[in-house]
Amino acid sequence: MTSTLSRRSFLAISAGLPWAVRSLAAASSSSIPVGLELYSVREELKKDPEGTVKAVGKMGYQAVEFYAPYFEWTDAQAKSMRKLLDDLGVHCYSTHNGADYFDADKISRARDLNLTLGSKYMVLAWSDPKTNLDGWKAVADKLNEASEKLEPAGMKTGYHNHQAEFMGAAGQRPIEILAKSTKPSVMLQLDVGTCLEAGADPVAWIKANPGRVRSLHCKDWSPDPDKGYKVLFGEGVADWNGIFQAAESNGVEYYLIEQEGSRFSEMETAQRCLQAYRTLRAGR
Repeated sequence: MTSTLSRRSFLAISAGLPWAVRSLAAASSSSIPVGLELYSVREELKKDPEGTVKAVGKMGYQAVEFYAPYFEWTDAQAKSMRKLLDDLGVHCYSTHNGADYFDADKISRARDLNLTLGSKYMVLAWSDPKTNLDGWKAVADKLNEASEKLEPAGMKTGYHNHQAEFMGAAGQRPIEILAKSTKPSVMLQLDVGTCLEAGADPVAWIKANPGRVRSLHCKDWSPDPDKGYKVLFGEGVADWNGIFQAAESNGVEYYLIEQEGSRFSEMETAQRCLQAYRTLRAGR
């Protein structure tokens, strides 16, 4: 084949390679699903869980992340929700959980509910060991122990940060202790907004932990005290293009829009954030 390949043909093929590479990169970027952390529509979810999820799916969200109240569902409720997700073509890649859901008396139930929903990650939603370094190591131990119980079922644990995890001296910040003290299979779910409020650099953190930041909470933040987390996606100070580029070069699997509230209703906020996300991504 080499002997019959003309110089002209070789040059033509070579000229097309950069375009092919860029096309593959774009396909990879566009294939990363975007979902909604359902805490963003918590009041609507309380009133009508299935109706809310259906409305979110019809907006165009490709995934949802359930939070703590899902633990109170019956098996029938969980199965009904899974059927709805399947009908909508929406995935549940992870759930947010209180620390007690990882305890021996609850973890089996939480695992079974997650399996029904199709979830891959049980994420510890938050922790507050009072800035004690030994306390953070204990959190890491809890995540590792839970991983051992979940792995036979094909599931993994994760940890979701807030501001406190990014505070402290370099090398001793709680988030660094968690990263160093947990198994590589433990996902470090990055909350962009709280990372920014703590004065940390989300891009640097992602790059420093390749393969660990497999999902992001795409929550924006403004230093204006009258706005804070009330800004919509894209209205704050987050460098989303830089964040997405770093994430997609370091193993991110999915994105989740999260909103604590805004000047609009919950559902309109979710819709507007998704539209802003799509507009930004289309411009890359």
